[in-house]
Amino acid sequence: MQDLAKTFKQFQQLTDRALLRFLPATDIKPQKLHQAMHYSVFNGGKRFRPILAYSIAKTQQVDYQQVEACACATELIHCYSLIHDDLPAMDDDDLRRGKPTCHIQFDEATAILCGDALQAFAFDILLNHLPDTIPLQNQINIMKTLSYASGSFGMAGGQAIDLESADKAISLQQLEEMHNKKTGALISASIKMACFCCDMQDQQLLQRLEKYAHLLGLNFQITDDILDIESDTLTLGKPQGSDQQANKATFPAILGMAETKRYAQNTHQAILDELEGLNEDYDILRQISEYILTRKH
Repeated sequence: MQDLAKTFKQFQQLTDRALLRFLPATDIKPQKLHQAMHYSVFNGGKRFRPILAYSIAKTQQVDYQQVEACACATELIHCYSLIHDDLPAMDDDDLRRGKPTCHIQFDEATAILCGDALQAFAFDILLNHLPDTIPLQNQINIMKTLSYASGSFGMAGGQAIDLESADKAISLQQLEEMHNKKTGALISASIKMACFCCDMQDQQLLQRLEKYAHLLGLNFQITDDILDIESDTLTLGKPQGSDQQANKATFPAILGMAETKRYAQNTHQAILDELEGLNEDYDILRQISEYILTRKH
């Protein structure tokens, strides 16, 4: 896992440098909005979705610049979603990654506009910075993928179901459906968009990677639910136990902690099974699944 940590750091640095290059400078009008955008984007995020995009490029031995725009676009959509998720009308959180949330650091109106601007800017990056070497139809498919994953059939829809499910008893199937949208859609989009960037033609491989992405997104949320209970505020960078306090539907609430951990381990094994037979170029995808299973925040 030491090599994976180095690779993660490399991909995080690539993402941060590109985001810094793409985003408007903080001294450009309207300064307060641009300051809020920089504050929210550069606040210590793991860059997990960009890491997935760069990892796909690594498996295909493609230049990382080929997926750079997609990596940044998915990260900006993710950042915008967190800003809005923290708002008083949503989860009403004061901390994000150990720092004041955007609406606390600035104000609620600025936070709303910041999220709006980051969402729009994600597509601006795709429209203006996708490499010309990516076939036009693939470029269109990339934008279709991100728009679908971000909207009411993807992340935003998952957020809506999450809000509606508070204080209600829902089934495991309903919980999985919610998280396939809320968390999984953007994770899957990161991988799918990178595949378009690499112009992958093997349909069977694409289907396997799509299944991999689906299972990975599910396990990411399962471990999130475990950490919300077992970790602490300092490690998490957000209030520990916030899901329990909000009476949200979670995997431990439905299955119990022991069964949830077994479910996470079984999902990890299903991920490895999906990658069975692929050569060592795909080891990074196997290691990412192991990282999700054992992560601490």
